[in-house]
Amino acid sequence: MSAAASTSKARAPAEPDTAKIASEVDKLLAREATAFQRDVEVERILKAFKLNPYDILDLEASCSPEEIKKKYRQLSLFIHPDKAKHPKAPEAFDILKKAEGELSDEKKRDDLDATIRQARIVVLKSLSLPVSTSDNDPGLTSLNPPFSARLRAQAKELLIEEEVRRRKALKLNLANEGREARQKEEEVATKKRKAEDDKAWEDRREQRVDSWRSFATTKKKKKSSKPALLG
Repeated sequence: MSAAASTSKARAPAEPDTAKIASEVDKLLAREATAFQRDVEVERILKAFKLNPYDILDLEASCSPEEIKKKYRQLSLFIHPDKAKHPKAPEAFDILKKAEGELSDEKKRDDLDATIRQARIVVLKSLSLPVSTSDNDPGLTSLNPPFSARLRAQAKELLIEEEVRRRKALKLNLANEGREARQKEEEVATKKRKAEDDKAWEDRREQRVDSWRSFATTKKKKKSSKPALLG
């Protein structure tokens, strides 16, 4: 082989590494898919029923405290504003954090579970089924819409009713507090006016005394100036 041919062969462009390119494309697609999934999860949280933390965390009411913490860690890392590019990721993150906090609060979770149990009783009674009917009962598993969907809808209705009552009570309390505050302000204003009137009365005391003395002196002079009657 000649030197020229050898040089030409050495300068020939290298074959593209198709395996490497395919790997890079796969990584890019995976990143795009993950970003899309983050956006989907952010949207799901934003659209979830805010009065039911189970819906926000996408958990069943029967879940354990450990499952709640595990699911919260997973979701909070997945949609964290530092990773998710969705413009409302911070809002979704705050909603998620609030939901976890409510389910970690024993009293709040007990109240929520009591409402869900009440919703279950209402749904079972509407189906003419005993309240002791289990979830795997054929009368429930064959329902369309499913029993779980009916239960969520009924729980949502009861939770909304409770929230309306809570807000009305809060509004009434604020109104009462406002009325009490106005009454106190009026009492303070009344006392202030009385104090000002008393002070003004005292300030005019000397003036009244001088006026009375002047009046008495004038009256006495008039009396003494009358002519004596002849007998």
